[in-house]
Order: sequence, then C-alpha cells, then structure tokens
Amino acid sequence: MMRPRVIPVLITAAITASVLFGGWAIYNQVAIAAPLDKVVNDVDGVISSGKPVMTKDNVVIDVVLDPDANVRAVYEAIAANGSGVFGDRKLELNIETKSDKQLDDIWSKALFQVAEAMETKTYSNIPGAVKEAAAGSVDVSVSTEMDDNNVYVTLKNGDTVKYIVLPRNPAMLEVW
Repeated sequence: MMRPRVIPVLITAAITASVLFGGWAIYNQVAIAAPLDKVVNDVDGVISSGKPVMTKDNVVIDVVLDPDANVRAVYEAIAANGSGVFGDRKLELNIETKSDKQLDDIWSKALFQVAEAMETKTYSNIPGAVKEAAAGSVDVSVSTEMDDNNVYVTLKNGDTVKYIVLPRNPAMLEVW
C-alpha cells in the first residue's frame, strides 16, 4: 500500500482553500457589494455609505445623510433600486447623525408617547407627541412620515439633525 506524502497533500489543500475563499470574496465584492454601494451612493441625500453587510434575512448599510435629506425617500430609493441585488431581504440603514443635547432631550421627552403609539399601532399620535415635546424649543423643526415598513421622525436644529427610524413591528422597539 502506498503511503500519501504529507507535504503535497497540505499544499493541495491550501491552494484549494485559497481558490475557493478567494473566489467567494471576489464574487461578494463584484456581484453584490459594488452594485449595492453604487445604488446607495446614487440616491439624493446620501453623502457617503459603508460597505453593505448582508445576512440571510437582512441588509445593513451604514450611511451619512445630508442634513436636508428626506429619510423616507432615501429608504424607498435604496429599496427600489437595490431590490435586484438584495432580493427580499429586509433593508436596514444605520444612519450616522449629528445630533445635539437639545434634540436628544426632545426625543427623550417624546419617547414614552411614541413607544405607546407604536405598541398600540396608533401611529397618528406620533406627530403630535413629537411636536408637543419640541414646543418649547427654539429653531427646532419636526418632520414625521410613514410608509408600509417604518415610521420616520426627523428632528432638525440648524446643521444638527437626528433621524429616527421606527420599524412598524412593536416587538423590535427595544432596539432603540
């Protein structure tokens, strides 16, 4: 019986692993990440974005938005233009914001009423709750929008903006 040589077997295994993992990495970059990155950066209001992270169920993209960006329009544009790349996975944007203490305090004041509205699915109470919390603040503008998947709240004070995206699934609210 012939005894296999250890060195040639190890070299063959290393080359095979390199080719397989290298091919997978190239495919991931060329066929998935690059087209999705182009889609995200072509959307109005997106200043820059990070590399998309795709899992079995969702796509997570880090983005920096222009202070005047409409976050609902950004979500819709990325979802519509990128659906060919990520299919039926759920889109999740991690939005880097330039918030300040005043905007954080306004959101903290409104959070209880907003969480209650999300839990009871009385979404029409959200704009009033946020505007009521911002009532005493000077130069703060509040914008709330909704689509089939999320509720979008934008608090703006000059160049500082706080974007809040609330999933319309109450079980996920603890992730705020």
